[in-house]
Amino acid sequence: MAQWDRLRQLPAGYTQQLHELYDRDALPMDVRHYLSAWIEKQEWQRAARDHDLAMVLFQVLLENLDIQHSRFIQEESFLMQHNIRRYKQNFQRYLDDPCALASTILWFLEKEKEILQSFDLAEQVQFLRVEQETMEISSQQDLERRMAGLKNEVQCMEHAIICLEEQQDEFDFKYQTHKMEGRETKIFSLFVVDEAMKKDQIKILQLLVNKLNECRKSTLSDLNKLLDRIDDLINILVEKELVDWQRRQQKACIGAPDSVCLDQLEKWFTCAALCLIQVREFLSKLEELVGKVSYDNDPIKGQNPILQRKAETLLKDLLKRSFVVETQPSMPQGKGPLVLRTNVQFSVKTRLLVKFPELNHSMKVNVSIYRRFNVFGTKTKALNMAESQNGGMVADFRHLVKQNNDLCELHTINFDTVFELKGLSVELQASSLPVVIISNSSQQQSAWASVLWFSMLSQDTKDVMFFANTPAAPWPKFGEMLSWQFLSATKRGLNDAQLEMIAHKLFGKSCFCFSCIFFLLFWENAPETFWVWFDGILTMVKTYLEDQWREGLIVGFVTKGKEKSLLKKKRRGTFLLRFSESVIGGITFSWVEYTMTGEPHVNTVQPFTKVDLTQIPLHEIIRNFQILETENIPENPLLYLYPDIPRDEAFGKYYSEKTGGKGTKYFLQMLLTCHKDSLLVVMTVCHWSCRNTLEARSPMPSVMAQGESLEPVKALYGEAAGESWLSLLSHLVKNHVRRIAHFRRITLGCHRLVQKIKGEHASR
Repeated sequence: MAQWDRLRQLPAGYTQQLHELYDRDALPMDVRHYLSAWIEKQEWQRAARDHDLAMVLFQVLLENLDIQHSRFIQEESFLMQHNIRRYKQNFQRYLDDPCALASTILWFLEKEKEILQSFDLAEQVQFLRVEQETMEISSQQDLERRMAGLKNEVQCMEHAIICLEEQQDEFDFKYQTHKMEGRETKIFSLFVVDEAMKKDQIKILQLLVNKLNECRKSTLSDLNKLLDRIDDLINILVEKELVDWQRRQQKACIGAPDSVCLDQLEKWFTCAALCLIQVREFLSKLEELVGKVSYDNDPIKGQNPILQRKAETLLKDLLKRSFVVETQPSMPQGKGPLVLRTNVQFSVKTRLLVKFPELNHSMKVNVSIYRRFNVFGTKTKALNMAESQNGGMVADFRHLVKQNNDLCELHTINFDTVFELKGLSVELQASSLPVVIISNSSQQQSAWASVLWFSMLSQDTKDVMFFANTPAAPWPKFGEMLSWQFLSATKRGLNDAQLEMIAHKLFGKSCFCFSCIFFLLFWENAPETFWVWFDGILTMVKTYLEDQWREGLIVGFVTKGKEKSLLKKKRRGTFLLRFSESVIGGITFSWVEYTMTGEPHVNTVQPFTKVDLTQIPLHEIIRNFQILETENIPENPLLYLYPDIPRDEAFGKYYSEKTGGKGTKYFLQMLLTCHKDSLLVVMTVCHWSCRNTLEARSPMPSVMAQGESLEPVKALYGEAAGESWLSLLSHLVKNHVRRIAHFRRITLGCHRLVQKIKGEHASR
């Protein structure tokens, strides 16, 4: 990049140094700006010692100022006309000592380099301190600066083409004048031509044509360098930025929190395309100039066609990669994108990253799918800016897929269009990520498992034969993908401890960082697979417990042994919520109590599933959960949510004032269970269904959850008790269900029954 271009892009602190440097008349900033390309190409250091070279540069400098003055006359810029005229007059003082001018300009160029060096040093220091994310931002900022520099170079090239045309017009005018004078001499032989004057005119014309030739060579060289810079930028855009975006989009489809916004890419792609189109116009202008004035060994005739082919190739390559699928195919009620169901509408959106308003509604996009499927709906739509929230060139499709063969396999949806502008025609194609097509809702879980596995591991977005040789997933990637599922569904992912529990469940060992999981273990022969268990938990949380999970009230993924060790360190009444390892989509809670000897004891209830949570919210179950121990007053043993949050402080905002809605009855169901020598009466709020069925949960000590079972009460008390206590208790509850307001009477009845059973037991 040219030195002046870099200076113009420096931050505010460094541009202030630049303004202070040029706050004098020795070399006005306007002259430095408008003649920047010419100034930086000259050998000022040699001119400062060589008087002849310095004089030549001095004369060329004045000529360039004349050209700029003529330009501003055409542009009717009155102020700049005045300034350029004044600058030229000031430079006249160097007529006797042009080497002083060369030394002055050299001094300014060296000071500019010092400013750039200080900036580069500061950037290097900053670069060493940043982390990966900051490095990416820095990379984007660098690309942004390079794009700005490219636009500036194109503007400078436009000015150079104008100067070349003016120089050619000057030569053409003098040449045509010379020819006219020669014809007049032949017709009117009265005039005597001085041979010396004629030779001088020819010499002047030869100098002008030599200067024109050098200017043409310089312009062609600059155009070639400009195309090389554009090529470098296009490689960065296509091979890095676009590929990174495609990978981010692929991961975002399975829940990753990556940004998939295309606005910045569209800005860069459009900038590069516009610059290439302008370069093509410059080359066409050169071809036009050659048609007016040409000569032997004209460099434009030999190099211009090569540059035109190069510019066209770069533009076509850029356009072909600029047509993308912005929003991947998805159904409104699906588990996620890339899973489509036959005869159910899905949506997909394409976008052209090269934004030309004049092409609005003119480019038609056609859609097609694998030949064994039929797509119903509008198969052709125009790229337009009306369907985009940010004004991009998009085509938003709504389609149906007709049922056919090859369900649950990978397929791609293809799009094609034609870009036509200013004599350029390019066929563009884009493809969606591989989709899985199903025929009924029961296949959604398996289809989504396939999408997860493909998007997690495949780098080739068109590899529809991926599952012909399915690779294993390393644990770091697999754990990250699992966390994304919770993050996308509930805005809270999995922490390290929760992932560690899952790893232990899968691998059964402490060292799992280098372990891999195979697709057969992840999903094969449902319902015994890991994914069925995990997806059941995810569905339950998303449906019933999203707020509690997001706030961190649910520990969730924790083993029974870990749960026991956590609670035994806490005070009485501390409880935690964890997901069941054996019941699909189940959640349970355990709490710690202390015996008379001070030994901790952990109790666990049977898991609650969606059947229970549909009837009663989990926070109401926790709020109304009560137990009776011997003759004590019923109390709730759940006092502190792990690690040490008072129960009502944790769940209070979820409580409802009424325990039930219209038409719903709740009652206290009492179940007796025994553990060792203590008799527990558990009282919890449950739902009385229209069929008068009872739902309940009994407390289980954690030791029982690992293999032991509760001994039936019938075996403990025998048949001598007459009708079993469970039947009596059930009969008692049914007799009082219509008078639920009389809670005290039910409680007293329970106490009497307990005393009777204990008396019979003592008499034995």
